[in-house]
Amino acid sequence: MGCAGSRQTKGDRTVKKIRKPKPWKLPQQMTKSHLMQMRDEFWDTAPHYGGKKEIWDVLQAAAEADLDVAQAIVDSAGIIIQNADLTVCYDERGAKYEIPKYVLSEPTNLIRDTLPAGFDGAVPPIA
Repeated sequence: MGCAGSRQTKGDRTVKKIRKPKPWKLPQQMTKSHLMQMRDEFWDTAPHYGGKKEIWDVLQAAAEADLDVAQAIVDSAGIIIQNADLTVCYDERGAKYEIPKYVLSEPTNLIRDTLPAGFDGAVPPIA
């Protein structure tokens, strides 16, 4: 009885194992710094989409962690994962949390930020 898969039963609910999002492409290219800015803006405004700020904070920590740590974070917070890539989750009260792909992984067509020739990023001391 039952079927095999990546789900485990935990009490009366099903737990999905977190996985990386599938490779994807942005409609138009952008730099890594612009992507990071978009991520920061998302996390700053996420609580306004509904749900609890505490759950958004947990989801941010999970999104920024490696898969094993992310799984432990989500499991300990009682978050229900609908999509294994974390794009859709629910808290224990049923509030829905949607996270865009650009927050969870980098697109395949991301433009790397480059420093000008001869500049190593170090700031010279002020004399």
